This record gives sequence, structure tokens and C-alpha cells, in this order.
Amino acid sequence: MRGERIHRVFLGLGSNLGRRRSLLKRAIQLIGERVGEVVRKSSFIETEPWGFESKHKFLNGVILCETDKSPREVLMLTQQIERELGRKKHISHLSPLTTHLYQDRPIDIDILLYDDLTIDEPDLKIPHPLMQQRDFVMIPLKEIQ
Repeated sequence: MRGERIHRVFLGLGSNLGRRRSLLKRAIQLIGERVGEVVRKSSFIETEPWGFESKHKFLNGVILCETDKSPREVLMLTQQIERELGRKKHISHLSPLTTHLYQDRPIDIDILLYDDLTIDEPDLKIPHPLMQQRDFVMIPLKEIQ
């Protein structure tokens, strides 16, 4: 990362299938290896599903990563990590609140904040547009900000 500008990226993580804590820890390890140094980690909190019905509770947390990657590169790398850890295509319940599809999943990684950038593209929105409505994001985010 010599000579490259270092960016601060807050990532939200969640899991409600499988060995949730192990999946979150593995995701954090892979993010550290591929995206950039993980400099802060929140506690994990257990929460009810948001935007859909499920009997499986989520384990959620937020990390702060320092990276030389662009927002698009961070998105591609985190989506690759999701796939490697068992995430399937985004199909299932259509939330009445948004056009997003929500479903049970072994891992979910969302870009919450990237420096002070604002990006509004079809597949990349920073800051994350729904984070203020989600205690499972805001509680761990406030813990490490």
C-alpha cells in the first residue's frame, strides 16, 4: 500500500445460518487479507431478522477497515467473500420497504461508510441507505466510531 491513499471503510456483517460466529470471524479474517487491515471490531449482537420473517436470529457486527481499494473493488471483494462462505444469489422475500430481497443467509457484508463519500449507483450506495433504520447496524457502528 506504499504511496496509495488509505481509506476508512466501515463494513456491516451479519449471519443467521450455520455457525454464525465462526462465519463472521472467517469473513473478518478474509477481509483483513484481501480488502485491508481491520483496525476496529465491534461486539457481536444477536438480533431478529429485518425485512423478512425467519426463525433464525442474526448475529451482527461492524468492522473498520483501512484499505487502498476503491469502493467498487471493496464491493467486488466482499461479494466474493460472501460467495466463498456460502452465500447464494439474492433471491426470496421482497421487502415492502425497499426493492431489496431479503432471505436467510450464512453471511452478509455491507459497505456502510467509505471515508465521507456519497455514491448512488444501482448496485452501490454509500452511505448505506437503510443503516439509520437498523439498530443492528447503528449499535455496533457507534461502538467503534
